Amino acid sequence: MNKYYKSLELHKILEMLSNEASNSKTKEMALELEPMTDVDAVRNELQKTTHAFDLSVKFGTPAFYNFKDVTGSINRAKSGASLSLRELLDVAQMLQQIRMLTDWYKSCSDIETSIGYLFTSLAPNKYLEDKIKTAVISEDEISDMASPELANIRRKIAQAGIRIRESLDKLVRSSEVQKSLQENIITMRDGRYVLPVKAEFKGNIQGLVHASSSSGSTLFIEPIAVVEANNNIKVLQGQEQDEIDRIIAELSAECASFGDSITEDYNTCAVLNLYFAKANLAAKMKAISPEITDNGRLELKKARHPLIDKNKVVPVDISLGIAYQALIVTGPNTGGKTVLLKTAGLLTAMSMCGMMIPAGDGSKVSVFENILVDIGDQQSIEQNLSTFSSHIRNVVEILKIANSRSLVLLDELGSGTDPVEGAALAVAIIENLKEKNSKLIVTTHYQELKLYAIEKDGIENASCEFDVATLQPTYRLIIGSPGKSNAFSISSKLGIPDSIIESAREIVSTENQRFEEVVEQLEASRNELEKQNDEIKRLKNEHSEKLAELEKEIENFNAKKDAELEKARIQAVRIIESCRMQADELIDELNLIRKEKEKADFSQKAVSAKSRSRSALDKMYDTANPVQKREQKEYKLPRPLKRGDHVLIFDIDKKGILASDPDSNGNVFVQAGIMKTKVNISKLRLIEPEKVSYQNKKISSKGVRSKLERSTAMELDIRGHAVDEGIHEVDMFIDNAVLTGAGIITVIHGKG
Repeated sequence: MNKYYKSLELHKILEMLSNEASNSKTKEMALELEPMTDVDAVRNELQKTTHAFDLSVKFGTPAFYNFKDVTGSINRAKSGASLSLRELLDVAQMLQQIRMLTDWYKSCSDIETSIGYLFTSLAPNKYLEDKIKTAVISEDEISDMASPELANIRRKIAQAGIRIRESLDKLVRSSEVQKSLQENIITMRDGRYVLPVKAEFKGNIQGLVHASSSSGSTLFIEPIAVVEANNNIKVLQGQEQDEIDRIIAELSAECASFGDSITEDYNTCAVLNLYFAKANLAAKMKAISPEITDNGRLELKKARHPLIDKNKVVPVDISLGIAYQALIVTGPNTGGKTVLLKTAGLLTAMSMCGMMIPAGDGSKVSVFENILVDIGDQQSIEQNLSTFSSHIRNVVEILKIANSRSLVLLDELGSGTDPVEGAALAVAIIENLKEKNSKLIVTTHYQELKLYAIEKDGIENASCEFDVATLQPTYRLIIGSPGKSNAFSISSKLGIPDSIIESAREIVSTENQRFEEVVEQLEASRNELEKQNDEIKRLKNEHSEKLAELEKEIENFNAKKDAELEKARIQAVRIIESCRMQADELIDELNLIRKEKEKADFSQKAVSAKSRSRSALDKMYDTANPVQKREQKEYKLPRPLKRGDHVLIFDIDKKGILASDPDSNGNVFVQAGIMKTKVNISKLRLIEPEKVSYQNKKISSKGVRSKLERSTAMELDIRGHAVDEGIHEVDMFIDNAVLTGAGIITVIHGKG
């Protein structure tokens, strides 16, 4: 691996990735990954990883076996060689993996992905898979079901063995033979059935001696009676082996015929396994897919170093190449400066390998041609190199390679030598890299570099925050503010006597002290601004929450309003239908009475009908009134009501003029604008009429009267009406005449 990537510990990430792979081929591919420098290639690879991650989230990760590399076996089969049973089983497992991946992708609801072509390129071969699994039981055994001929031969061998055992069982049960046997058992030697005979009785049993025990006291003799049967078994066993060889050769030939497809699918499965291994690692890291660019800009939000415990690592925001080209990071030792460098470089390298990175949404990573790193103490006794020499040797190589598409990460630049010369050398190196337009992050303790970053355009200070009270770093990166080394404060906390600390402060130059004081003031101002920003964020969040609550209340109110309006519409329709039905009933009854006017009891029926009609009309008024009763307080009329009084209808908060005197039930008609309604006096409030001042303007009563006479009909014709209809019309006519101030009206009526 490139030594710069090794300094960033990219190899450890690739080892983590290989552990997520299921087979040796994919593990090898994972370990051999290298950052790509072509932006389109990086985007393509990262998109495939992202789509694998999305599929895993929605449908679960597909199952990957530890399938073996079958390319060598397939090539041997193509050359005409017969494969071993182990190799055939490996081919069957590979075919099973291909089939399972194909079936899994079919269940993914036809989602279009950038890795879909890999799944669709797979060619499942259920025929060959089943044929191998049916024939091969294990790497040592062929199934009887491999072929009918093999099953027949094995059946014959079994039957021959049974017959031999039956013959030998008879011999063993013989009392004469039992005396000669060491044990009453039947055993086998060299694939032939034999009896264990005592050496001194070998003449009692005629047969062939095949072996003897280690002590020589037992001879294994094949009786003459079963020699021929054993020979037959040997012949059958030879036939069995020939059939097995034929079956294996046939299966090997089948594998060879599908060899190209199996080899291609093997490689495809290994590639798919790599993408899903990347997805699984991303899930464990809680990683995201950054936006990939080639503009040299790095913008990492809430970035976390993947090799640090995710429960302990502190996320940092890192930006470079946007408002500034170089970042000078300062702060105390153990403050997280080196981790910052490694995080920026490692996450960039991971992205260029097509991997998701542990960072926040909105992160952007540029593709660089080179990531050049000088991190850590590389002192070498063997090469006679000091710390300073080893750093400078690395910097020399970096200066030769660096260009406008390089990300350069330098840790403690210029350290290990005289501070004045080291700081000057560091400034010169930064200037050289800045002229090459390289993107640069440098960590340092030198105040000269802090001043340099303040004075020069395109270079920005940053600091790793350190809590002096607890002597613990917070690992926060504060961009725009140089950091203090805090050597005196830390030393004092660790026990260095105050006298020594004061002596050290006196030795420090006045300019350095003033600079440290300025930095301290800047730090205090930054802390105050952060507090104010936090308060602003808190208030903004409260405002957003209240706004959301208000919007929710408005939404609920609108929903309730729509529901109430719908209920009101339904109720209005019901009221209309009810009123219409009752009106129709009244009209029918009036028509019926009109037909019976010549009868003797007509007058009694008319009075009864009039009473029922008034009752029905009262009920209709009540039904048609959609206004809910308002809560009434104790109220007593100051005097009895009379026609012409100004009143307030309490239920509907409407003013009107009394158009009739109260009846026996306390009901009156009230003229409210153009509407005349029947109301009970308990719902009325007496009000005084408003006095109108005419301001000495003379109004001609004659003009008013003539105007009213022109606007109001002075004649009512009720001929042909029933009595109750006529009375109602006349009542309304007279009421209107009174309200409009008419002097003379005419009512035309017929008999009655």
